[in-house]
Amino acid sequence: MPGTAQSDRMTAASSISRPPANDACHPVLHALLTQPSPAVMGVLNITPDSFSDGGQFIAPNRALAQASRMVAEGADIIDVGAESTRPYGSQPVSPDEEMSRLKPVLAATIALGIPVSIDSMKSSVVDWALGLGAAIANDVWGLQRDPNMARVVAAHNAPVIVMHNRDQVDAGIDIMQDMAAFFARSLAMAAKAGIPSGHVVLDPGIGFGKTQEQSMIALARLGELQAFGLPVLVGASRKRFISMVVPSEPEERLGGSIAAHLIAARAGANIIRTHDVAETLQALRVAQAIEAKG
Repeated sequence: MPGTAQSDRMTAASSISRPPANDACHPVLHALLTQPSPAVMGVLNITPDSFSDGGQFIAPNRALAQASRMVAEGADIIDVGAESTRPYGSQPVSPDEEMSRLKPVLAATIALGIPVSIDSMKSSVVDWALGLGAAIANDVWGLQRDPNMARVVAAHNAPVIVMHNRDQVDAGIDIMQDMAAFFARSLAMAAKAGIPSGHVVLDPGIGFGKTQEQSMIALARLGELQAFGLPVLVGASRKRFISMVVPSEPEERLGGSIAAHLIAARAGANIIRTHDVAETLQALRVAQAIEAKG
């Protein structure tokens, strides 16, 4: 007899193995996760074709100005990427090209004094960036695309953001069950490479390998990821699902982004990734202050 939606969720949750309790949280993550409200990660795309701000910060001076602005606005992390990972219309670049875009910007961004994550799916780029002083690896394929990624992260003893992704969208699947199975594979790969579970952050990958409805389901059911016992990052900033509710261009989606991120924070998200640092930080802190009066 077919299960109900609730029983399917219970089955998915019960199949998740929690990481060992003695895997200590990485010091960089511990500093971020012990704040009173979710940490805010500012997005810095050094690309000509990112979906929201492609081309705006390809010039090094503009990229550095934007990084400085986000730090001044209160960002806890800067996420730097030099290859668009949007799921439609992006152009792949070589590791050399990716690093050539990063070289004029990355060291100076690290020097601003807050943790920098390197947003790349190439282990050679991540290896170089971590060696330069980046603090966190952010892999949109959750260690499952580049066979050397887990080894590189382990060698640097770095935290890693493991994002859920799919090559093909499938509207017929339970996206949370798919996510649970994906993360189980990623965590097994991390453990095999010697990455402690306390170094791992999970990201549901809003807008990646999902229909717009599945992205909203992932946000609505975000609390199910708590079964892994690991911190969760959510990046719903300016994503296309917002336009399915209220037709809008990426730069017109601030309200929808904040709504999604407040819901994510209430569901237990520990890190919020956003293009709009000041507005997001204000929304999170005001929401927290109001809830504290209840």
